[in-house]
Amino acid sequence: AAGARPELPTAGALADAAIGRVLGALIPEGAIVCDESITTGRNFFGQTHAAAPHSWLQLGGGAIGLGIPMATGAAIACPGRKVIALQADGSALYTAQALWTQARERLDVVTLIWSNRSYAILRHELANVGAANPGPKAIGMLTLDDPAIDWVSLTKGFGVEARRVENLASFIDVFRGALARRGPFLIEVAL
Repeated sequence: AAGARPELPTAGALADAAIGRVLGALIPEGAIVCDESITTGRNFFGQTHAAAPHSWLQLGGGAIGLGIPMATGAAIACPGRKVIALQADGSALYTAQALWTQARERLDVVTLIWSNRSYAILRHELANVGAANPGPKAIGMLTLDDPAIDWVSLTKGFGVEARRVENLASFIDVFRGALARRGPFLIEVAL
């Protein structure tokens, strides 16, 4: 049995566990979740299994950059269903131009960018291959903060409305608002 839908957290940090509970509480019935969360979303399944009935799509292999195009395709294929894209910031850079298609086609997609300003999965992979103490050059190749990506400006340049949130209360408020409207919307979630 799936159990009771999680309650919205009322306090706490904007961290992976709280984000998962927000998703579990707010995913609307019939939604399609397109997941390229990578490191941020590893524990979302347990927190969303009791959400309203929905579909969950994700990559089974190791390619990066499929999240935004997958959400775009899902919205084209199922125009009557809300699509929620759970997207890591590093991999989003590979295919951000799909946001323009969402704007052009007026697709009903809410994209959540997990903005940790890092290719965090690649840092984990360095450790997995025994590179426990990579030098500053290697670490510099895996950061997205010099210069920092301004997802709100980038997204608006593609014609999609966007907001940045930096705390749990703002995330809940903006996510609720995005779910209640039609059309593309991006939320940069500062982690």
